Amino acid sequence: MSTVVTHKRPSSLRGANLPKWAPWAIAAGSLAVAVGIGLAAGLHSRIQWGLIAAILYVLGTYVVATAVEGKRQAKDRVATSLVWVSFLIAVVPLASLVWATVERGTKVLNGYFLTHSMGVVGDREPGGGIYHAIIGSLEQVGLATLIAAPIGVFTAIYLVEYGRGNLARAVTFFVDVMTGIPSIVAGLFILSIMLIFEMQPFGFAGSLALAILMMPVVVRSTEEMLKLVPNELREASLALGVPKWRTILKVVLPTAIGGITTGIMLAVARIAGETAPVLLLVFGNPFINNNPFEGAQASLPLYIYQQYSQSAGAEPAYDRAWAASLTLIAFVMILNLLARGIARWKAPKTGR
Repeated sequence: MSTVVTHKRPSSLRGANLPKWAPWAIAAGSLAVAVGIGLAAGLHSRIQWGLIAAILYVLGTYVVATAVEGKRQAKDRVATSLVWVSFLIAVVPLASLVWATVERGTKVLNGYFLTHSMGVVGDREPGGGIYHAIIGSLEQVGLATLIAAPIGVFTAIYLVEYGRGNLARAVTFFVDVMTGIPSIVAGLFILSIMLIFEMQPFGFAGSLALAILMMPVVVRSTEEMLKLVPNELREASLALGVPKWRTILKVVLPTAIGGITTGIMLAVARIAGETAPVLLLVFGNPFINNNPFEGAQASLPLYIYQQYSQSAGAEPAYDRAWAASLTLIAFVMILNLLARGIARWKAPKTGR
């Protein structure tokens, strides 16, 4: 027997490729040219330098890739470079905001600041803290969650499991409308009811407005999570003779509980920073008020607004506003991390 040996020729379809360090080199060159253009043109803003560098990076990527790899591969690299530029444009302002808040907010952020209220301390005087605002925010957001979360989850269950016909379409339409309602409108709605009954500002009124803002977010997130539950699970339960309501309670909700909880936590983070409804309905209070159903009450967003509005020529109020902002960002960040942790913990376990 004779063995025929064939030699494979290198494929002629594969052209030249840019080295892996080429994008970094193009980015460095674009940045250097942008700085030179900025200095020559008298542009002192680093933001302008960055925008020029981004444009030069995209153009340079296209020119170099076209010369080495051809137009088709150059278009792919340009699309990739646009994605990276967009990512940096989104991340840089966020990182700058966090850095500025941390730098300015740590001046007075300490144990005393977190455990004392403003009390008799004037807005332009040093001292005071945010304990009363933390209590107010926790109570108002907590009550809003107790109202909005059950209503939102039950509404989503109706739309996914039972909703048919005109009523379901009407509910979906109004949920979409409520999603875009400005926060000030929700506050004015509750304020009009308070004026009818001649009620004074109190914390629970702010909770009602926050619940209105929170409900559509909970409905939408829960609805999407319930739609992700495989129909085979429902059908298997129903085939065993289990009633539909029990199937929803024992099969559908436990399967989607991780996503539902995540949606609720993100909705809580969304309303935690609302200022307009609290300004209209809660009114603010420099003293500690643990009763959200009686009397004016403080909250972190309102505290930040009031301190910053009084900060003209008053360094203590300015520092307190930034410290409260850092506290609020930390609160929202903790909620987001908690939501991610719950989602990962409750994620369906897949066996090998």
